[in-house]
Amino acid sequence: MFIFLNPTPQNQKNHKLNDTKMTVWRLFWTKSTAISSNSKPSQHFSLNPNSTFSQFTSHCRQFSTSFLVTKIPKKFRKKRKKKESPRTKLVQTQPNINPHFENILFRDTHFRFLTKTKEFLSKQSHHVLPLDDAGKLHQQLGFPRGRKVVRSLQRHPSIFEIYRHNDGKMWIGFTDFMEKLLDEEGKVMNEMESDRVSVVRKLLMMSKDKRIALSKIYHNRLLFGIPEDFRDRIRKYEDYFKVVVEEDGKRVIELVKWDPTLAVSALEKEYMVDEDKVKKAFKFPIKHGKALDLDEGDERKLNLLYTLPLVSPYSDGSKLDLWTVEAEKFRVGLIHEFLSLTLEKRAYIHNIVEFKEEFCLTKHTYQMLLKQPRTFYLAGTEMNWSVFLKDAYGEDGVLLNKDPQVLFNEKLYRYADMKVVKPSSDVYET
Repeated sequence: MFIFLNPTPQNQKNHKLNDTKMTVWRLFWTKSTAISSNSKPSQHFSLNPNSTFSQFTSHCRQFSTSFLVTKIPKKFRKKRKKKESPRTKLVQTQPNINPHFENILFRDTHFRFLTKTKEFLSKQSHHVLPLDDAGKLHQQLGFPRGRKVVRSLQRHPSIFEIYRHNDGKMWIGFTDFMEKLLDEEGKVMNEMESDRVSVVRKLLMMSKDKRIALSKIYHNRLLFGIPEDFRDRIRKYEDYFKVVVEEDGKRVIELVKWDPTLAVSALEKEYMVDEDKVKKAFKFPIKHGKALDLDEGDERKLNLLYTLPLVSPYSDGSKLDLWTVEAEKFRVGLIHEFLSLTLEKRAYIHNIVEFKEEFCLTKHTYQMLLKQPRTFYLAGTEMNWSVFLKDAYGEDGVLLNKDPQVLFNEKLYRYADMKVVKPSSDVYET
């Protein structure tokens, strides 16, 4: 069957209409030629320039468009790179990654079960716990959900033991060797009690209302080396602290007396020793036009005038306008002082967020710290990052000044990875 086309326009007005008809017709040409020869004459259609476009399109509905390729084949589609999850995306890019700091976080993950189980068992009567109950406490003990707690216990045979009690049930507890280590840790806690009291006083002096919920300090006690029973110990220091019970039953610790000798930050002390080093610690660049045509030296001097003086973390930050440079200087200095009070001069995001209201911090703390790479290093992932004080560590990633509690923790980690311990010769066998 042949169908003849007459595309010649009659006038300027219907020229555009005919072009549209021709385009549509080409789409259905293949299908129309496949019509059987015994079809009725009424099914055939010849284009007429005088026919309306609606008549043409109504006739075209009887033809199928299934033969048309309307989508790009999958193999030719451009593959979109999936956006990496904040749970796995590292904070630092490859050229800026410090493997020493990242390995410290890996060590935290490796000894997570050891740390949490040690704290939990230490609070139990006789330092023991039924094995059946331990299997249900994956969050408190720090082992993966759905896994058997026995597998985690067997990783540290010199620290934990599993035994059968007289009642026929299986129990877990500390080994005799670990009990001796706990006694040693208790002595360290007693020797460092006065220093821990000073840390709590400085935290209260930095807070907005000079008061902090007792539970917040308890949750972060390992960060500062504060003993587990510090809520009972503070009763001995009535000249420094006062515990108030609010209407909702929450216990709050308040500062009794301000001590100006403690209201000196670590940056201020370091400024007296190395002035140039402190001047380079932070950078708050000032915006200026290109018309000034400043060289690198002049720009550095201009930024230094804008950066200094810093704002003391022991000043009242609540009186500062939230988005001013002075307020950002206060928050940066406060984070620096907060980290200097910790045992390892570092803290996780959940440690910092715990004191968000007391320290007048904002939700932009992450971005604020990223702008100060000279002083802070952010390690880990975007969802669970940790901030380090870079000057507190050497080039090899080792803490320069170690607290006695840090030395004990490192000793505990060494023993925890050993299979057999010989106390007589203090030799480890792997």
